[in-house]
Amino acid sequence: MAGIVIVDYGMGNLHSVSKAFSHIKARVKVSDKPSDIEKASGIVLPGVGAFGDAVKQLKKRKLYMPVKKAAAAGKPVLGICLGMQLLMAQSEEFGKHKGFGFIKGKVVRFKGKMKIPHMGWNEMRVIDKKNPVIKGVKDSLVYFVHSYYTVPEDKKDMLCETDYEGVKFASAVSRGNIYGFQFHPEKSGEKMLKIYKNFNKLVENQER
Repeated sequence: MAGIVIVDYGMGNLHSVSKAFSHIKARVKVSDKPSDIEKASGIVLPGVGAFGDAVKQLKKRKLYMPVKKAAAAGKPVLGICLGMQLLMAQSEEFGKHKGFGFIKGKVVRFKGKMKIPHMGWNEMRVIDKKNPVIKGVKDSLVYFVHSYYTVPEDKKDMLCETDYEGVKFASAVSRGNIYGFQFHPEKSGEKMLKIYKNFNKLVENQER
């Protein structure tokens, strides 16, 4: 199958992400079938909820390995919110849990007097402006909802950065064919849909 598959593992903000990709005229399908993920040209991993539960659901539905194989095959993979956190090696949310490990690093909880979750609009600053997934996207206010944040081992994997009450964290990450955004591009205004357009272009290039 050509096009993008949005992975349905029972914990995603599927409708809004699917609608956004349809809006930019991408060939997109929401699926919980391993065979669809195997045939896809690009994978989108959305997510809302706890890290450990998400990994359990992915494995229970036999979706974990197809996503891992797609990434190993060089297919573009995009994680959104919890989906971005799942790209990392591990999380400290409610105990220690292993993620996909596409990007070395961990997921930790905000600590301090700030309000948790970090919810609402905050500024993201683009670090790697040459990255194809962020091409044409400028520093901007974007929409967040999360209590945990990602700490990549290699700072070169940080695509965007955000400051929340003095805590600077990776609001987007990238390594090779792997891309992740902590904020929700589909909830951050028309300009942020450029991220999905760029990702769709990467998928189309993969098919050529």
